[in-house]
Amino acid sequence: MRPRTLDEIAGQRHLVGPGSLLRRMLEADRVTSIILHGPPGTGKTSLAEVIALHTQAHVERGNAAQIGVARIREVIEGAERRLGESGRRTILFLDEIHRFSRSQQDVLLGDVERGLLILIGATTENPYFAVNSALVSRSTVLRLEPLTEEDVSALVRRAIADARGLGGLPLQVADEAIAHWARISDGDARRALNALEVAALSLDAERRRAGGDGPLAIDVAVAEESIQRKALVYDGTGDEHYDLASAFIKSMRGSDPDAAVYWLARMLEAGEDPRFVARRIAILASEDIGNADPRAIMVAAAAWEIAERIGMPECQLTLGQAAIYMATAPKSNASAQAIWAAMADVREGRTVPVPVFIRDQTNRRFLEREVQQGLRAAAEKYQSPHQSADGRDQQDYLGVDRTYYEPTDRGHEGRLAEDVLRRRDERRSGPASER
Repeated sequence: MRPRTLDEIAGQRHLVGPGSLLRRMLEADRVTSIILHGPPGTGKTSLAEVIALHTQAHVERGNAAQIGVARIREVIEGAERRLGESGRRTILFLDEIHRFSRSQQDVLLGDVERGLLILIGATTENPYFAVNSALVSRSTVLRLEPLTEEDVSALVRRAIADARGLGGLPLQVADEAIAHWARISDGDARRALNALEVAALSLDAERRRAGGDGPLAIDVAVAEESIQRKALVYDGTGDEHYDLASAFIKSMRGSDPDAAVYWLARMLEAGEDPRFVARRIAILASEDIGNADPRAIMVAAAAWEIAERIGMPECQLTLGQAAIYMATAPKSNASAQAIWAAMADVREGRTVPVPVFIRDQTNRRFLEREVQQGLRAAAEKYQSPHQSADGRDQQDYLGVDRTYYEPTDRGHEGRLAEDVLRRRDERRSGPASER
């Protein structure tokens, strides 16, 4: 059921639709090096084969995990000979190009750059991280998206009717069965077609053994048996790891508890370390909630400790509760902005001396007596806030006119804001402290 034309490609209208870059390249037979990346079963190899069918170039195929440097050199020599003898170009299609070693990529680089060889690579990884940057910069990178349920359903129906597929069998497939495959395959056409094939051929085998010749009926029950639960695509250091973590964090930050627990479930079900999840929750509690709800950091700390102690599967309850708390808490990054601004000042050299009246006085015994006396005199200017009526005073503890903390009016921080701003104004308008 491999597609033979761009019009038979399922989905990917952004790549193969009318006026698209790839269609124009094929129509003009001006194919350049291309890297196709996207989830499994979205048509990367099929698209590469269509490109090969629609070009006058010679096509060599291989899997990057199995092809060696010697074979690559053979392909390059053949490409050079072919170009010299007939002017015919050569396309090298490499599946799983992210498995290409550095030495293999280096062998290809020069010939790809001068156009002797056209490289078409396919990968499930992000090529900007997984492929030699020099190869990526010399290629057109095309992203394939997961297929919709409608795309998968259309492919299944085509396979049922097409003589290249199962058109020779007397199949009667319920719409509910097709819908089940389309839903469970999760955008992976290969899984849906494999499930159809398993269901049809197993029923055909039973019919032959029984000596019957009636139709092969596939209902929802048969469809469910033919397709197993999808193994989640998840690499603890790959794109899926970072994409799911990003979705989880942004959902909590965006106050969407439903999305937060869904992305949490995706990570945990795929085998993510619950301690990693707990760390992300703890960071968000300070970075995105802060003083708008000071209890958030306590919830995060408790969730981390509990997750460490009990592990999976029980800690999913704790992490879920914490994630929902973070999602529903009021948001403020004022405290995060304050420390970031202060750290920037320190790193960039905008440091100030500690005001004399708040310097340490207990470890000065080795200084000259006059200096000690001067420090003690300055220290007497320090007024403990415990001596004031409300436990606070108006002294300037920084020594420069610089504002870092800008409280918002959200949640608990809103109740702090008025007092913080008032005391800041009083401190700046009051008598200057001795430095």
